[in-house]
Amino acid sequence: MCSTSTAGGPLSNQPLPGQQQPEPQTEKAHGGRFPLLAPEALTDEQLALYNTIAGPPRAGGPFLVVDDDGHLAGPFNALLYAPQIGHAVQALGAALRFGGELSNRTRELVICAVAAERSSAYEWYAHSRVALTVGISVDELESLRGGHLPADLPDDERSALTFTAALLNGRTVSTEDHATTLAHHGHSGITELSVLVGYYRALSGLLAAGAVEAPAVETPAVETPDSTPTTHPQSLTTTITTKGEHS
Repeated sequence: MCSTSTAGGPLSNQPLPGQQQPEPQTEKAHGGRFPLLAPEALTDEQLALYNTIAGPPRAGGPFLVVDDDGHLAGPFNALLYAPQIGHAVQALGAALRFGGELSNRTRELVICAVAAERSSAYEWYAHSRVALTVGISVDELESLRGGHLPADLPDDERSALTFTAALLNGRTVSTEDHATTLAHHGHSGITELSVLVGYYRALSGLLAAGAVEAPAVETPAVETPDSTPTTHPQSLTTTITTKGEHS
């Protein structure tokens, strides 16, 4: 076990839901280096992808998918530039978010852990908001934002995050961690967790390539933790490193 602080974490400068959003560096920065594509300028193939992304089940969610001018936000606008790939990518994302076997809490804990490790501002903006809707607390988000395991997680969620940390560190999952995750989630859960981590790392890479920022939007007021750095009992990174040294 190792005590570490959230200060200086990978997303320490990114707000939690309800905190003031930073001003974007440029207008419509949620497109980044990918010029925002208007619906009326799309080819038939691009428009089909646009309609799939802009409609259910993503429509009406807690984060921006379509802006006030009809542009897709975040990775979705970038996917329009390669619609054949975009169709496959969005279909995988929809299957993971809306058709998987993992609990909603487990899924969003893992996604937020990936966003934090990749310092992906848009993914953090989006999925910290989803996380609040599935019962993840602001304190738990604060821990994840700093790269830490939240305290007092049930064993199934802890095993999923420990498994995630191994994948994020590029290490072979230890026999112990694999057995624990298998006991809680089965082989199907291990497959889903592995693909979930890989998918959101890929999206984070696309967002990084395009320098896509989180949109500046109004968010509902949410109680946030004290700004004093918090000491957490276990670091996601340290957990894997320590176990690896003894395996």
